[in-house]
Amino acid sequence: MHGTRDETINHHQFTTALYNIMKIKSSRVLYMYIWAAAYTQAIVTPAMISSVHLLLLLLLVSVTLTFEFDAGVSTQARYEAYKAQHAPPPNSLPVSRRPRSPLVTLPGTSESEYHVVVGYGTPAQNLTVGFDAGAGGATLLHCNCKPGAFDPSRSSSVAHVPCGSPNCPLEACSGPSCASTAVAKNGAVISSVTVVTDTLTFSPSTPTTVDNFRANCMEMGGRTSDRSSGLLDLGRDSHSLPSRAPSSPDTAAFSYCLPTFRADRGFLSIGAPLPGPGRKVSYTPLRSNAALPNSYFVRLAGLSLGTGRPVIPVPAGDALMALRTTFTYLMPETYAALRDQFKEQMAQYPVAPPMGFLDTCYNFTGLRKIDVPPVTLTFDSGASLELGIRQMMYFEDRDYVFSAGCLAFAAPAWAVYPPGVAAVIGTLAQETTEVVYDVRADMVGLVPDRCVSW
Repeated sequence: MHGTRDETINHHQFTTALYNIMKIKSSRVLYMYIWAAAYTQAIVTPAMISSVHLLLLLLLVSVTLTFEFDAGVSTQARYEAYKAQHAPPPNSLPVSRRPRSPLVTLPGTSESEYHVVVGYGTPAQNLTVGFDAGAGGATLLHCNCKPGAFDPSRSSSVAHVPCGSPNCPLEACSGPSCASTAVAKNGAVISSVTVVTDTLTFSPSTPTTVDNFRANCMEMGGRTSDRSSGLLDLGRDSHSLPSRAPSSPDTAAFSYCLPTFRADRGFLSIGAPLPGPGRKVSYTPLRSNAALPNSYFVRLAGLSLGTGRPVIPVPAGDALMALRTTFTYLMPETYAALRDQFKEQMAQYPVAPPMGFLDTCYNFTGLRKIDVPPVTLTFDSGASLELGIRQMMYFEDRDYVFSAGCLAFAAPAWAVYPPGVAAVIGTLAQETTEVVYDVRADMVGLVPDRCVSW
């Protein structure tokens, strides 16, 4: 019952609190029972919560009195071990999710949904920025006197990049500085950008700095619709943060885990240690594409829906790992096969109208339980990623699945893929999974359920 696991929030929060209060030593059977109860597939309605909680308490007490204690291993110790397994990497930045307006303009590539706070300048000015692994080789910052923007006049370490220098990415600059201004026919200034370098500070626990970090300072125009301070470049360009930050053979260039809920401990880490022994991680080769040289690609080999179903092949080509695209886009023939299998297994649910270009939708209003077959993405070298209901479906109410929901895959007519690209893996499919970019080894690691809250 993979599709119902997310909807036991009140139930598993109660169970967690209860076992923390009891602080008891338990047998392995009791421990497994407690967490099995926390992850039960049953849907508990508000009217049932009190009686179910009382029954759960009685069962816990009964099991506690019945089973012999484990050899000195307490539930608290097990809980602490679990927390350690799911704690963010050292010196990582918390990732927050800013929900975007559904239905009016469905989430796409126009804005960032996930943000971190970094410092820029001396003294550091805290800026809330989105992040992208294919930002065209440029970190973008809003630079003016408005709240939330970077103010160069307040930094003692800011420097202008000279026009014509190797660090100047602008071909049309003129004058002493690497700068460009766009002017309308009537003489009005549309946008103005100046390329600067300054000190970037990240990691709140042990601050790490990168000197002379380049950014495109947008003084006019180009305001992002998410109202953030800009966009942090994580791409392959030599000026990106992963390229400039300290690293070693034992560290990843960067990794992230995108949160689903506000309580989830999402993170972005730069130069953190690779996942160690004991972590459930699978790797697939990292690929590149000449049409998008700053982006990261993997080879998506196939998709499957539920168990015992044939694997849906994906045409030869790479899949872009996207950070500002919510949905997963497939070639028309691949999407049609997935859609048809999904419709066959969802025949018991009432159909709902399409949401934008999402055309496989259902109405779950008034239901107590949803049984949705999980979608599994299979990559080269045997790596796989199984998607839960919230990673494979987009709901009208992101925080409540008992509403209208659509399969979060599409093959829109307007989608144009660069040569050699067969799919785009959106952020929804990546949520709660740590995606590890080991650029030195040309591998991408997938650690499931890495930032799921309790």
